[in-house]
Amino acid sequence: MSRFRAIALALVTTAATVVTASPPAAAAGATLTVNVAQPFRTVTHAASGGLYGLAENSRPADSTLLPIKVNSLTQPAPGVGQRPNGQPPGGDALLVAPQATRVGAGEFIRMPDIYPDFPYRWVSWDDWLAKVNTMVNARLSATTVTNVIGWELWNEPDYTWNTSAAGNFNDGWVRTFRAVRALDTLTPIVGPSTATYNRSWMQAFLTRARDTGTLPDIICWHELTNPTRIAGDIADYRNLEASLGISPRRISINEYAAPAEVDVPGRVASYVAKLERGGVESAHRAFWYEYGTMNGLVVNNNQPTGTWWLYKWYGEMAGNMVTTTTTTQTGLDGFASYDPTRRIVNVVFGNEAGANTVNLTGLGPLGSSVRVTLLSTPSSGRFTAVTAPATVSSTTRTVSGGNLSVSVPNMSATSAYQLIVEPVSGVPSYQQRYEAENASVFRAQRLSASSASAGGYVGRIDNSGTPRIDSYVDFVVNVPTARAYTMTIGYANGTGATATQGLAYNGGAWTTVSYPPTAGWGQFGATISTSVNLMAGYNVIRLAKGSPYFAGGTGYAELDYIQLT
Repeated sequence: MSRFRAIALALVTTAATVVTASPPAAAAGATLTVNVAQPFRTVTHAASGGLYGLAENSRPADSTLLPIKVNSLTQPAPGVGQRPNGQPPGGDALLVAPQATRVGAGEFIRMPDIYPDFPYRWVSWDDWLAKVNTMVNARLSATTVTNVIGWELWNEPDYTWNTSAAGNFNDGWVRTFRAVRALDTLTPIVGPSTATYNRSWMQAFLTRARDTGTLPDIICWHELTNPTRIAGDIADYRNLEASLGISPRRISINEYAAPAEVDVPGRVASYVAKLERGGVESAHRAFWYEYGTMNGLVVNNNQPTGTWWLYKWYGEMAGNMVTTTTTTQTGLDGFASYDPTRRIVNVVFGNEAGANTVNLTGLGPLGSSVRVTLLSTPSSGRFTAVTAPATVSSTTRTVSGGNLSVSVPNMSATSAYQLIVEPVSGVPSYQQRYEAENASVFRAQRLSASSASAGGYVGRIDNSGTPRIDSYVDFVVNVPTARAYTMTIGYANGTGATATQGLAYNGGAWTTVSYPPTAGWGQFGATISTSVNLMAGYNVIRLAKGSPYFAGGTGYAELDYIQLT
């Protein structure tokens, strides 16, 4: 748990100096290169998450969460006793689940937060296992909660585990894992959630877990010291995993950024860039201050801070993440996407001062003339609202050989910047096509196919009958006016017979969508259409094989996209 503590303060001293005392080590004049023609993963907004991001009674407001496309959260256990930084217990995963569901976010349940103190005060094994049973049974009784995506068995055992009282952690992991699995065989298990990545510690843990059949489904650790560690830690973990004969695990960094970094947009841009590049499934902003604020992104419950705008720009990304490279690992960095449907390039960057350059390649599909818009957002801290980003420039530029160089003068190392490149002929007034693989995907798989729109789709939407494994896809859409929209669904159905899924939006009533058979799985081009009555602004549309209050679909169908006209 990211709190003020001796170990964390010792680790972050260097990082705090970097962002508050002077510009990053690299000299001004750095270059970020964006290769628009080189996608490397689909947009999932992987790093748009938070530890204790939500509190009961819809804090912060949905209006602040929907634009940032919250990927997932780590929330305290049912019956939370944890008093974060002396605040009253709050953020119970089951109590905030309705709001998390409204905004398309999954949740890890942090089990040791049943204890009131941090570091956790161990009582006894009888006490702990009784608490485990109580927490798991509470979740099993919550039959309308579908967004729990993992049990986090412990938190920072390299710092908080009481070996003298509880014994060796690796033995304790096995015991706790088996206690959870005795009651819940379906929900993924997350761990070991160490405060830092340490190869020898991880090797001992993985070896014991492998040999006892208790490997976590999702490997987790924290990156709280410096973003430059991320690439090496992920690479080392992958090498270790392979050397132990362990199949690749999904990776979550469910706490990232130090106290002096988490509210500094420029520094956060470096974290997100490296997390995306590393291919993590999810990453959550660390908790250092007040819970229920999306970790400082929201003040007064419904006002954005400067860092919120970085995540808003991230939330606008669609299509595929494209490759970014930088001339420095310690300064300028950024992440970028390309939406081939609208032909929009979206680059977010920062962590450098002075005059720097963004070089773009692979811009051929946008034509020979483009509109280039540059915005900035300041480091306002967690208590100062920023009503809008500042427009630095808006120009029309000529593309030569698919290449364009954009100079960015007078950068602040603490600010973040957004560069939007789009055809001068314009783009649709609102996003009409939403790729299924960019949506919130629960108990299904993101896959690729040459015939799919933007190259990706969601398949294996197979499960119904229990809220722990129901398969569904939630699309967070934004429309300009309240009216009936025609929703066209691109799909494939290789069963040879008509399949069905449930359709609901904004928590409303269910209807059934029918998918006639198509040429085969992963072969796209077929569409069906239906009508949806949407309100102006953000809406959440669910297509489900299984979901609460829906009896379940028949047969199977794969989803390519939805389009709203």
